[in-house]
Amino acid sequence: MAFERPIEEIEAQIAELETLSLSTRLDISSEIEALKNRLRETIHRTYADLSAWERVNVARHPKRPVAADYIGEILDDFHELHGDRFFGDDRAIVTGFATMEDWRFLLVAHRKGRTTKERMECNFGCAHPEGYRKALRKMKLAEKLGLPIVCMINTPGAYPGIGAEERGQAMAIAENILAMMTLKVPVIALVIGEGGSGGALGIGVGDRVLMLEHAYYSVISPEGCAAILWKDGERSPEAAEALKLTSKDLIELGVVDEVIREPLGGAHRAPSVAMNEVRRVLLRHLRELSQVPTDELVQRRRKKYRRIAAVPGRFPQIL
Repeated sequence: MAFERPIEEIEAQIAELETLSLSTRLDISSEIEALKNRLRETIHRTYADLSAWERVNVARHPKRPVAADYIGEILDDFHELHGDRFFGDDRAIVTGFATMEDWRFLLVAHRKGRTTKERMECNFGCAHPEGYRKALRKMKLAEKLGLPIVCMINTPGAYPGIGAEERGQAMAIAENILAMMTLKVPVIALVIGEGGSGGALGIGVGDRVLMLEHAYYSVISPEGCAAILWKDGERSPEAAEALKLTSKDLIELGVVDEVIREPLGGAHRAPSVAMNEVRRVLLRHLRELSQVPTDELVQRRRKKYRRIAAVPGRFPQIL
């Protein structure tokens, strides 16, 4: 990322000095320590004042933890469940029974993959209708079993191809949103990277909506917005600012309930630290939501989403 170049330059200098120290046995520890202090200051200064577009780029960082990393790092056990029993198994969405400490729950997550081959198999996290139908079938199963649901969102949007539209993409997403409003078990939605358009909302309705500090959550991607409004992809940074898609914007607007802090320089710099913080926060919310009676849980969820777009004083019956 362009704004990280000063950071990369200092890191390169540190690596060069460390190599020199090992090969020549020179004591240059003080110089190395001074550079490390300078590195920390540069990272802090850089990330303290990121633009909305820069945050979008952090959310897309190739080394940022994805669903597979969270499954391997923070879950004590995971058994994947496949297919929508109608068309096929969409690899862009992974579902399965998971365990963390004493908590058993259903995990639903967008899957992006790591390598080029994996990303192509997962369609870069852009799910088809069968992915959303798979997610809904498994959520209904969790409801029947009395298990909470945790959804991890990381997609630029649902797949917009002709085949997806022919198989009912818009309807599948709409049915998920409607059904998730009435699920009689706790639902936690967490944006771990990209949260784009209806593709995110298809598994994004929850009693608690959480978001990592450098993730983004928006009605459309900045590129899509720029293409529609100005027919100019070069104006994506301008679109990102206008969309109010950062965690800071969304917590102020009441769209998100909590922002999870990332390690200095973003989750891609210390993945294990970031993922274990996510684990700690998820466990806290699972404990809190388990204390809420079912009827009250559903009622609160519905009120929560009706409040988001309401103008104070205009709709007192829903506030």
